[in-house]
Amino acid sequence: VLLPQFDPGNTGYISTGKFRSLLESHSSELDPHKREVLLALADSHADGQICYQDFVNLMSNKRSNSFRQAILQGNRRLCSKALLEEKGLNLSQRLIRHVAYETLPREIDRKWYYDSYTCCPPPWFMITVTLLEARMGPSPSWVFMQVAFFLYNGVSLDQFVLQVTHPRYLKNALVYHPQLRAQAWRYLTYIFMHAGIEHLGLNVVLQLLVGVPLEMVHGATRIGLVYVAGVVAGSLAVSVADMTAPVVGSSGGVYALVSAHLANIVMNWSGMKCQFKLLRMAVALVCMSMEFGRAVWLRFHPSAYPPCPHPSFVAHLGGVAVGITLGVVVLRNYEQRLQDQSLWWIFVAMYMVFVLFAVFWNIFAYTLLDLKLPPPP
Repeated sequence: VLLPQFDPGNTGYISTGKFRSLLESHSSELDPHKREVLLALADSHADGQICYQDFVNLMSNKRSNSFRQAILQGNRRLCSKALLEEKGLNLSQRLIRHVAYETLPREIDRKWYYDSYTCCPPPWFMITVTLLEARMGPSPSWVFMQVAFFLYNGVSLDQFVLQVTHPRYLKNALVYHPQLRAQAWRYLTYIFMHAGIEHLGLNVVLQLLVGVPLEMVHGATRIGLVYVAGVVAGSLAVSVADMTAPVVGSSGGVYALVSAHLANIVMNWSGMKCQFKLLRMAVALVCMSMEFGRAVWLRFHPSAYPPCPHPSFVAHLGGVAVGITLGVVVLRNYEQRLQDQSLWWIFVAMYMVFVLFAVFWNIFAYTLLDLKLPPPP
């Protein structure tokens, strides 16, 4: 309806004058934040022409990279009060605003998220995974899965602390074991097993405190991709660098998300407005270091049931590598098409090269090196 009126020549562009007239005539129907972004879009085009597709994308809650660059490089400053200064918000609105300030470095992105977030779908991925992990032993859905699995495993073994020291622990079909590396599902399902309640507890806390807000902002698909990439990279890294050790726990995925989030904060330090960010970063780093130290200690602690060693700590490092590469690209490109980012393809190519290398390593290196592997559980 609007295209013939404001673009009679069907050029795909609207003059900024007509665009402003359109905004004035419909100002009462627009959210104030979206109206402000539209005005910023108009002021950013010095040639007096606005791409009609940018306008359509904006009204349908989609943004192109060129659209955001036009806003960021335009000569208009967002002049209305910051989202943080708004009063009279209900509990749900304050929660959404809090998540926006926790994860996004730009005010325009925070306002965009605040206006467009609908909580549909909810952040199901992290919660489900966590619950399953507890039953045997990240995302709210992933969190529930982890908890559910841990509880089930704890009851069946009659042991909740340092479960990995139990003689039947490694017999579980989900644990990655070097003798059973041909069973490909183990490279992923090991996240549902944990060394003990102390291992599960920290992973669950980090998944919920970091993973859920990230999933609320960036969506289950993107955050799930980073998480799963960290999980797979973790187990493959163990199979290459710590070839005689099993691996359990969701630390690969958790460390991918947390390291990506921390790296994003550091790279956008001045723009991130979360409270006490330095103190909170220090606490997160201390917690991650303590968990990593626990894993290193456990790996080299004499096994209660030799000759099988304790689980490896290398999966943590694989997760960090994914977080500071793929994860950072995802978090820095809120509502942008990842396929338009050259860094995304560079890091995807690097990840695929590593995966292919690890696959061939698992096929040939174990035989060529004539390793003495622990017996199968």
